[in-house]
Amino acid sequence: MNIEMIRASAKRAEGHVRRTPMLTSPFLDEIAGRRILLKPEALQHTGSFKYRGGWSAVSTLTDNALKAGVIAFSSGNHAQGVALAAMEHGVPAVIVMPSDAPQMKIENTRALGAEVVLYDRAGGEDRNEIGNRLAEERGLTLIKPFDEPQVIAGQGTCGLEIAEQAAELGVAEGDVLVCCGGGGLTSGISLALEAEAPDLRVRPVEPEEFDDVTRSLASGKIEANTRVSGSICDAIITQSPGEITFPIMHRLCGPGIVVSEENCLHAMAHAFARLKLVLEPGGAIALAAALFHGDEINGEAVIAVASGGNVDAPMFQQALEKYGSEI
Repeated sequence: MNIEMIRASAKRAEGHVRRTPMLTSPFLDEIAGRRILLKPEALQHTGSFKYRGGWSAVSTLTDNALKAGVIAFSSGNHAQGVALAAMEHGVPAVIVMPSDAPQMKIENTRALGAEVVLYDRAGGEDRNEIGNRLAEERGLTLIKPFDEPQVIAGQGTCGLEIAEQAAELGVAEGDVLVCCGGGGLTSGISLALEAEAPDLRVRPVEPEEFDDVTRSLASGKIEANTRVSGSICDAIITQSPGEITFPIMHRLCGPGIVVSEENCLHAMAHAFARLKLVLEPGGAIALAAALFHGDEINGEAVIAVASGGNVDAPMFQQALEKYGSEI
């Protein structure tokens, strides 16, 4: 992985990937006790940053690989990103998804033309085994959700935008909080900022009981979660950081921040009330850290990436009913 791959991905993405804005709110600044700049990747195509990596990976495939098609495994956001990129390239896509993924994500992936294969995540079925078997049987190209160089390069384009937008807003140093699962977005943004804004430091943010990256950064080796389901932050739940992503994060990232599910729901309500932005729990976790974990953050300003907004109506309603009256 290197900055030139990210810049090349940004070039290929022109006219396809949205340049998402940088949002601010004095109400959120007051809660946080510092200036918050929010990068809303929930406004990206398919409702999350994952389209960046999906487009990046599919756009590098050979004609023969495109003809055969692609396969990916995902709880929903990577699924939709790859499905849309495949549809736009006119190639078939097979997506392996956990049966307990939000129903909206499953339906959206099918609506984008992909064949969805469900598996029992809670029961211990191995998505890697399923994906590898289908890829071999059908000659499909596997696009991994985070531990794949071209996917990381695509996610890194978000970091290039952050560097430019932060400079325009007069923010040259501080923490950049990134919702973190396997580390594709976190490592991609880290590489981009190392080259373009070295005084901006990336901090991965994870939910309680699924803090494998935070523990891995502290120990200096890859740590694993004991389970891979059971959190409302389904979009950022992984077994462990990737073999490619972890060395990048270990070299470039500051300590991780661990946030409660209640803080995520609270942040969702704030994002809707103050920015008219719909976020899913995992997509709101960096904003939650900015709002409620200020004692762990450095600088007069903080940048938070809102990574996705693909939330089922009952979950969004829960956030608004629980915390909307307090705002």
